[in-house]
Amino acid sequence: MKLTKMSHACVRLEKDGRTLVVDPGGFSETDAALGADAILITHEHPDHFDESRLRTALDADPAVEIWTLKSVADQLTAAFPGRVHTVGHGDAFTVAGFDVQVHGELHAVIHPDLPRITNVGYLIDDGRVFHPGDALTVPGRPVETLMLPVMAPWNKLSEVVEYVREVAPERTYDVHDALLTDLARPVYDRQLDALADAQHLRLAPGASTEV
Repeated sequence: MKLTKMSHACVRLEKDGRTLVVDPGGFSETDAALGADAILITHEHPDHFDESRLRTALDADPAVEIWTLKSVADQLTAAFPGRVHTVGHGDAFTVAGFDVQVHGELHAVIHPDLPRITNVGYLIDDGRVFHPGDALTVPGRPVETLMLPVMAPWNKLSEVVEYVREVAPERTYDVHDALLTDLARPVYDRQLDALADAQHLRLAPGASTEV
């Protein structure tokens, strides 16, 4: 499987000539969703869900479909009947040749005064890749490659380290990193390399690797 890191939280997965895109939001490239056979959205925040970009991708290819939670699906279903599928924790499905399991229900706590929205993570191809969205969800299954949200208003480095230890993946790749400056990256890299008990890797936007 080829994994391409797009900006911020978006990743593109390619296998057997087909492409699955996760979270092509407003912090990612404008064409991040184009060319996808299927799209997964973890939650409604604009850095993960950009309605105009999804509409562009769906208009460009009438075969493209989306799998997401209800809060996102409700915004797209009327315009694209039969092409937007609502999923939740415990669901499993196959799309574009990828087997997907859904884990998690709620976004991480940003502040106690703010209501928590829904959020799901996607375990792809029996644990080859897990993208948790904006939550530190532990899927309870072996994970080879964890897409690790390294920097967000809702997390801190100690929580990220403990999350990696609990999931116990073979390797991690940074996501949710658009707010992390180049000046601060060595601090995160040094601590995650030393403490997280998994191979810590990162890709520049647009770069790819095999997983």
